[in-house]
Amino acid sequence: PLEVKVALSPVSASGALNNLRIETAGKNFGQLCAQAGQKWEDALSVIDVKGDYDQVCNIYSSMYHTMINPCVYTDVDGQYRGLDHNIHKADDFTNYTVFSVWDTYRALHPLFNIINRRVNTDIARSMLKHCEQSVHKALPIWSHMANENWCMIGYHSVSVLADAVAKGLPLDKEEVLKAMVSSSTIPYLDGTGEYMEKGYVALDHNGSAASLTLEYAYDDWTIYHTALLAGNRSVADTYKKRAANYTNVFDTNMGYARPRYADGRRKENFNLLNTHGEGFIEGNALNYSFYVPQDVDNMIRLMGGDKSFVSKLDSLFTMHLPAEFFAQTEDVTEEGLLGGYVHGNEPSHHIPFLYAWTSQPWKTQYWQREIMNKMYRNNIDGLCGNDDCGQMSAWYILSSMGFYPVCPGTDQYILGSPLFKSVTLNLENGKKVVIKANNNGEANRYISSMKVNGKNYTKNYLIHGDLMRGMN
Repeated sequence: PLEVKVALSPVSASGALNNLRIETAGKNFGQLCAQAGQKWEDALSVIDVKGDYDQVCNIYSSMYHTMINPCVYTDVDGQYRGLDHNIHKADDFTNYTVFSVWDTYRALHPLFNIINRRVNTDIARSMLKHCEQSVHKALPIWSHMANENWCMIGYHSVSVLADAVAKGLPLDKEEVLKAMVSSSTIPYLDGTGEYMEKGYVALDHNGSAASLTLEYAYDDWTIYHTALLAGNRSVADTYKKRAANYTNVFDTNMGYARPRYADGRRKENFNLLNTHGEGFIEGNALNYSFYVPQDVDNMIRLMGGDKSFVSKLDSLFTMHLPAEFFAQTEDVTEEGLLGGYVHGNEPSHHIPFLYAWTSQPWKTQYWQREIMNKMYRNNIDGLCGNDDCGQMSAWYILSSMGFYPVCPGTDQYILGSPLFKSVTLNLENGKKVVIKANNNGEANRYISSMKVNGKNYTKNYLIHGDLMRGMN
């Protein structure tokens, strides 16, 4: 038999050799294999579900996907290569890398704030070190192995940090807020200067103008909310105003978001279905217009009120979207479509839960179940799109438990309908969350009543603190 030992280090060859010696000393292949198996068993045992075979396979496959990245980027002695390519020492945290933040701020990090809080604390601290080491003093956009890839849009690490602070992770609020403000005031970053000046990014200056304006406004809301928690009224007032900038790209006459030029005019010859040339990145106005998670009530007003908003949602899920409108769009493929709703790419992931703000909240439960059934299968091609470092899978995990964080940075999870008859979460603090859905099935996907710890519950959202204290 030929036995090969491999070790990696972000620092040096001697660091890799030291990792190998310490992590494998005195252990043969069988012992290391058993050790790895036990680590996965421990990691996956955070959740216990009762369902059919395919559903159980789907949930544990999804859990596995969420735990691949972000990944550890630290030697056993705490050394790591920083964004400045210098060698640093992580004395009180484990340094992580692979931050696909445009994807993962939506569900992956909120999921970690429930089931993997120690890891997400280290991830947050790694992001703060990234900002400290950045020549731009910027939090990660798409950080990868001591490099910034500058992939996709927004400064969404502020959302990751805001959600961590709101969910009670042990972080210095002032340090977090300083990094947030720094990242959101870099004038040369993807239209940020114009956004701060005009309240929107102009289409004649940036092809992703409307997407940027909508996403920056949400990010700014998370900074506003964190400033409130940190007791900094001045920063809170500034970012409260910035968080309303999404209104600058809403055309209330048509009831959808529509980009503007630098002179204030709205785009001519505008097409809601096109994914190219309309001011949106990897999506169209039909989906992106629903991206105001921080102010859903006002979004509904801008889109014509409750009746009009429900009609727009219904149409999104039931319409036929011709292939010409997605065939050339990255990460948008037919198997990820439900009508015109795009589950195969991230900007739409919160949309099924928006019915909760309307007069017809039960439709969240219907479409949520349709998505879980059609877009997640126990097969080699079981995902309807790029998993994007665990975001697609995190959506499934949270949704299958019956709730979803529409607006990360708040402490609320919007209720849907559980997929399983029974789910138990084993939290790090020793508490348990037990979710039971009697008579659950395809014909019974709607919630008629709900109890929390034996008492009738009538809200359409759960509070994070209640989850952490345990519930059933």
